[in-house]
Amino acid sequence: MRPTAPVTAALACLALSAPAAAQSAFDVTIGGDAYAQGAYVNQKQDSGLRSTEFANRFRLVITPSATADNGLTYGARVRIVAGNGNPAVSSTRLENDRAFVYVSGGFGTVQAGMINGLSDEYGMIGPNVEGIAGSPDSNGILFLNGSSTLGALPLPATSLRTLVSYDTGTKIIYITPSIAGLSAAVSYTPRLGDANNNVNRLKRDPLGNAPSFHDIVEFGAAYLRNVDELTIEASAFYQTGQANGQTDGVLSQEFEDLRSVHVGANVGYGPVKVGASYAYSGDSGYAKGLAQSRAQQNLIIGAQYSYGPLLFAANYLRALGNDSATMTTPAKADIWQGGITWTVAPGLTTGLEYDYVRSTLSGGAPSGGDLTDRAHILMLDTRIAF
Repeated sequence: MRPTAPVTAALACLALSAPAAAQSAFDVTIGGDAYAQGAYVNQKQDSGLRSTEFANRFRLVITPSATADNGLTYGARVRIVAGNGNPAVSSTRLENDRAFVYVSGGFGTVQAGMINGLSDEYGMIGPNVEGIAGSPDSNGILFLNGSSTLGALPLPATSLRTLVSYDTGTKIIYITPSIAGLSAAVSYTPRLGDANNNVNRLKRDPLGNAPSFHDIVEFGAAYLRNVDELTIEASAFYQTGQANGQTDGVLSQEFEDLRSVHVGANVGYGPVKVGASYAYSGDSGYAKGLAQSRAQQNLIIGAQYSYGPLLFAANYLRALGNDSATMTTPAKADIWQGGITWTVAPGLTTGLEYDYVRSTLSGGAPSGGDLTDRAHILMLDTRIAF
């Protein structure tokens, strides 16, 4: 019988507290990545906005690790970030978006601390992931910041997998060993957004806060199989949690609980790879009693072709839901993307990406009609990975 996640976590903790047969010296690995992006934007809703803008990010990953004579591997990891990923905030502060300990052995892997969700880490969104020009995760549409369009997009336009798997709140994760290419995993997060030493046991927030959740559980599995030139990848994850209520002591507001599912698959043969994914989160996080609501969901279809140092990518994203700014008004977006990524040297790439964004916010225009936008984004993206 396979041990349950709590039993496995307890065994891992005992293994850490008991002295190993021999103490191994820790090896410290340092790595990371950085990018610099520049974009030209031409859009319909651009009153008072410039057409050009830059963005950059630097991440440093430090991992101390050791292996005992009994085969137990253990360590910790921190990822320090210059650039918090929020296009509306200009900051020169260093932050961390990973800080966790881990133990790995024949039982699988246990991770505990500040880390992203399972589907954010392992969920397939088609073949074009971050770092590839033409990816739905490339940050291209963030250059719409400053216009009403970015906040009018439904949350699934930027949250591509289970609804809040991007959250790096403190959690515990158990991952099974891989059996014939299949690994399963489960995680528990006490409260969305709580990280590092923060302790917040409240079930209700101040009235007017952004919707949030507590007691979040995510579970699922990922599959990888290589047969000669054929590659098959697939994943499926489900996320559930309880919504935090809000009150000011007199008035109160309740929200819909979290229920979110994400599935994806890729198939590659030689230089060609195609894939698709689908996420559905329904009314998760919406205020109860809304006059209008549109179920949150997205569909992603992508393809890529590699030729020497060049990688050609194309992608389509359809996103539905209420607007991400207020979560009160039905919205939709269609995003077409294409790009070329050139591997200039080991660890150095540069890519050129084109995004076309077509969006609609129901009844969002001053006249009472739909607020529509059409945006063209041309982005140059240079990256270093070390």
